[in-house]
Amino acid sequence: MARITLDHIRHSYFPFPKTDEHYALKQVNLEWRDGGAYALLGPSGCGKTTLLNLISGLLVPTEGRLLFDGKDVTRATPEERNIAQVFQFPVIYDTMTVYDNLAFPLRNRGVAEAEVDQRVQEIAAMLDLSKTLRNRASGLTADGKQKISLGRGLVRADVNVIMFDEPLTVIDPHLKWQLRSKLKELHQHTRRTMIYVTHDQTEALTFADTVVVMNHGVVVQTGTPIELFERPRHTFVGHFIGSPGMNLLPAEVKGGTVTFAGETVAVENGAAASSARGKLEIGIRPEFISFGKTGLAADITKVSDTGRFRIVEAVSHGQRVKLLVPEGIAIPAGRAHLAFDAARTRLYEDGWLAGERPGDAP
Repeated sequence: MARITLDHIRHSYFPFPKTDEHYALKQVNLEWRDGGAYALLGPSGCGKTTLLNLISGLLVPTEGRLLFDGKDVTRATPEERNIAQVFQFPVIYDTMTVYDNLAFPLRNRGVAEAEVDQRVQEIAAMLDLSKTLRNRASGLTADGKQKISLGRGLVRADVNVIMFDEPLTVIDPHLKWQLRSKLKELHQHTRRTMIYVTHDQTEALTFADTVVVMNHGVVVQTGTPIELFERPRHTFVGHFIGSPGMNLLPAEVKGGTVTFAGETVAVENGAAASSARGKLEIGIRPEFISFGKTGLAADITKVSDTGRFRIVEAVSHGQRVKLLVPEGIAIPAGRAHLAFDAARTRLYEDGWLAGERPGDAP
């Protein structure tokens, strides 16, 4: 296992990059502890797979250094880095049995057959594959084949890091939860460093202890699932994580007071308001808005019942606002007042949490 350090990593697919637009990764500085569970989360094209391939050694960064436990491995091969990688589509040998597929990485390294059998039986039990070990892999379902792919990544006890590149894409939705739970269980059992790449927030937040949110080649925020939900550092994080995403309302600051459409709105980071410039927005998640006797006047325009909650859409001063209202709470008909939780309401400046732009003291 390894502690992974990305030191001023930048990467471009252009031979002679000249501008930031030429870089798939603008600049990345991260340190991941030995044995942690991490997720790279972001939309397609944000740079997460590029970053994964740099860590694995399939790519060499244009700039910067990559270290494993303090050792520079920037130009080391994947074999020298001792990496296991599970890809989006299962990579298995259809003509082999499930047992032989799981055993292949060990036999390829000359591991004694007794140890091969011990490891294969252990991993098969973890993945509920014990009953199919003597079956040909060609006869398995898509999720069964992906379990083999996961098992081949897990079977080696000597790997520094196991990386998963959107491994559940081809799995039926009702089976995804089972495999996500199994992966989490496997990490807790093995305590190996694992990195999981996905565009699916549910996969990232349920698997990882620490999530790295990326957009346009930039690491926008790194934190625990709770930190990303409770205190998004950028409006992109607030929008990308959560369903529905965070509400954003245009704001102004007058005399140090934050206002929306001329109405004062209390924000958690109000101390930064007096120095805020640029495009200003108030951000608050639908979960932290309620109906009250005072607050922003709004017209209720739509109510969608999702079971435990109802998604209420309202319009205040021409801006759409969404609320999550638990069952049993009355929803006013027509006109209402929206009360914001001040401790969960924040001011954003050009997308960034006011007072916490990149380079500012956190």
